[in-house]
Amino acid sequence: MSSVVKLEPANAEDFESPISNNDNAKNLILSSPVPEICKNEPCTLGIDEAGRGPVLGPMVYGICYCPLAYESELKALGAVDSKSIDEKKREEMFEKLCKHPDQIGWSVEVISPTTISNDMLRRSKISLNELSHNAAIQLVQRAIEDGANIKEVYVDTVGPPEKYQDKLSKIFPDIKVTVAKKADATYPIVSAASICAKVCRDKAVHHWKFKENVQMNGDAWGSGYPADPVTKKFLQENIDSIFGFPQLVRFSWSTADKIIEEKCVTVEWSDDEDEGAPKKVAKIQSFFSSSNAAKQPQLGHKFFTERKLKRATDLF
Repeated sequence: MSSVVKLEPANAEDFESPISNNDNAKNLILSSPVPEICKNEPCTLGIDEAGRGPVLGPMVYGICYCPLAYESELKALGAVDSKSIDEKKREEMFEKLCKHPDQIGWSVEVISPTTISNDMLRRSKISLNELSHNAAIQLVQRAIEDGANIKEVYVDTVGPPEKYQDKLSKIFPDIKVTVAKKADATYPIVSAASICAKVCRDKAVHHWKFKENVQMNGDAWGSGYPADPVTKKFLQENIDSIFGFPQLVRFSWSTADKIIEEKCVTVEWSDDEDEGAPKKVAKIQSFFSSSNAAKQPQLGHKFFTERKLKRATDLF
C-alpha cells in the first residue's frame, strides 16, 4: 500500500518534506499537478528508475510527461541521463522541471526496502523485474486517471525490451510504446524521468530516519552498493542477532543474507503442512550458552527498550 501526496505547487522543498516524514516501511507516491495543457494536448511520457542495484535504501520509479510539441524544450533545458551528472546538477535540473508547471508533469513512487524484501522473500515470490514493471504501469495509469492525455510512452528497459514493450502495449493499446536500452540517454523525456527518480532516491536515503538504535546521519553508509567497503562495514556493524538489519537494508540481497547467516541466531521453522515430520525446536538453554554468546540480542533495540526488557541472566 502506498501513501499518495499531491504537491501543489511542485518544487524541491515540497518534494523533500513528505519524503523525510514518510514511514520508511511504506511506499510513497509523489505527484505534481497535471498541467492543463497536458489534459488537452497529446503528450509524451518517459519512465526510468533509480536504485535498482543497491542493498541499501528504496528503489524509486519516476515518470515525466509534457505535450509532444514541448519535448524539444526539455533538451534545451538540459535534460540528460541522471547518471551522467553529479548530485548538484541533478537537483538544479529538477528545479528547472519544477519551474515549468504549465507544461511539465511528473510523478515518482518510492518503493521501500521493506516492500522489496517482503515481495522477493514471500512464498509466491515477486521478482525485482515484476516489481519494477508494476510500479511503472501504475504510475502511467495514475497519470491517465488524473487526466493526462498520454499518446506516447518511452521506457528504459527492465529485462528483454521486446517482451516488456509487448506487455505494455497490451495494457495500453491506444498508446505508442517504445522500450529501449539506454533510453535515459536517448530520449529527453526519459532523461527527465531519470532526474526525478534519482533526486527523490538521493533525498530519501540522505534523510533516512532510523527506527532502530542506529545513530547515523546523511550518507555515512556509503553508496549502498554491495561492493562498497563503507556499505559492507555498515552492514557488519549494524545487525541485531534477533531482528537482523535496520529497515534501510534489503534483506533479500545475497550480501545481507550471508551476514544474517553468519551473525544471527539460528531459527528452525517447522512446516505446518508436514504434520508427520519431527519438529526441530531449539532449547531455551541454547540461547544462554557460551557458543551463542556472539549471537545474543543487543538489548538497545527499540523492541526491547520500549518494553523495558532486560536479559534474564542480568537479573541475578
